[in-house]
Amino acid sequence: MIDPITTAKIFSSLGNSSSLFPIAVKDAAHIAGMTTASYITGKEIEGKDRLIDEVGSTAMWIGGIPFYKKVIDLTLYKLAKYSPNVDVRILKDENILKKAIQHAPTKEIQENIKKAAGNVKMAKGLNLAKFLTATALTLISYSSLTTFRHKHTEKSIIKEIHKEEAEKKLKEEYFKGKMSPAFKSIKSDTKNQNPSFGMNLHALQDFMFNPVKNMQIVDAGITASRFSESRNPQDFMGYVIKEGSFWTFMYFAVDKIQEHFEKKSEQKYNKSIDLDIRAIQSNEVKKGFKKGTIIASVEEFNKLKTPEDIYEFLCTKGDNLVVKMAKESGIIKLHENTDKIDTQHYIDLDKVKKVGIKLEKLYKQYSTSGEEIEAFLGKTIKLKRGSVLKNIGVCMGVLGLVVPGLILAMRFMNKDNKDFMVKKEIHKKLKQGNVVA
Repeated sequence: MIDPITTAKIFSSLGNSSSLFPIAVKDAAHIAGMTTASYITGKEIEGKDRLIDEVGSTAMWIGGIPFYKKVIDLTLYKLAKYSPNVDVRILKDENILKKAIQHAPTKEIQENIKKAAGNVKMAKGLNLAKFLTATALTLISYSSLTTFRHKHTEKSIIKEIHKEEAEKKLKEEYFKGKMSPAFKSIKSDTKNQNPSFGMNLHALQDFMFNPVKNMQIVDAGITASRFSESRNPQDFMGYVIKEGSFWTFMYFAVDKIQEHFEKKSEQKYNKSIDLDIRAIQSNEVKKGFKKGTIIASVEEFNKLKTPEDIYEFLCTKGDNLVVKMAKESGIIKLHENTDKIDTQHYIDLDKVKKVGIKLEKLYKQYSTSGEEIEAFLGKTIKLKRGSVLKNIGVCMGVLGLVVPGLILAMRFMNKDNKDFMVKKEIHKKLKQGNVVA
């Protein structure tokens, strides 16, 4: 049995569009669907080719940048004697920067922030260099994977063709033996020649970088690579369907689908489910709703006017429910050893403000519902979980079933397009080189 805290963390991650967890879950369904479809049409070789492409690109896409960033942290940052943990966004506002230094949870973190503040240009330069280098290395790694995949598939196809030709020759010899000598034909021997052809692979040369959308830039590079390295029209059209759907349901449709379920929950059940599930499920919220102290906490928070006042409040008013739920939701990160706010990390103050707005709205819905607190929050949690599962389910269904199904239908509608085109092309070149009959 999974405990409620772990369950809340899982649903919180699944419902967070900035988390890698839902991306990995949806991609797993996509890999399974695309690989199965390739096995149906092109049997083992095409299925294996697809599996290498899908699993390899996922490893590069999800793990590439974090891996290379860690390497840079242990090399470049260490040589420069700067902490890679200091978020350069806290250096933008001088007043907040002072608060971050003042309320640093440890002396070490305080010194790290001071050092970054002492040479902002250097700190930002290191951060940008880390992003650009990690992104470039990730894309280069994917390009290398593509080269390996194409060569591996080519060797496998050639091996399979030779096997098929040998079996075909044995059958012909068998039937020749069964025929009358008068009908036997004499074939002259042909010398084997090594075929001369390649897959015309090209590594990506130019990259467009934007340090704001980290994962999407890597994916854009992978998409560009797939289009540029397509081996034939069959490959290219498959990627057009795949990549278009992938971008839509991996990035753009997620928030819209969630907004639909949130709006439906409010209209049909008068329950707001836009709060992080960890906050909805918190005992602190239950107590605050029961005692009615939630409004006092929201009003206390709403009196703050300037960013530095809000920041100071977050660091000093840990008993306020808005602050507690911002921490519970992961908007404010805590230092592991001291349980204080880790001020080297950036705090999005607009997201903190939204926590207060959402708490107040949910409390007002509870106060007019006539329901007991356990029943009200229980239904809210159930609706929140349902919305997350439906959202993930829709995306997984499209990426894992609909998209592979469309590609399968495209292949089966045209009999000349059904077979693995790469194999056909290699077979043709082998015949031209007199390697096979």
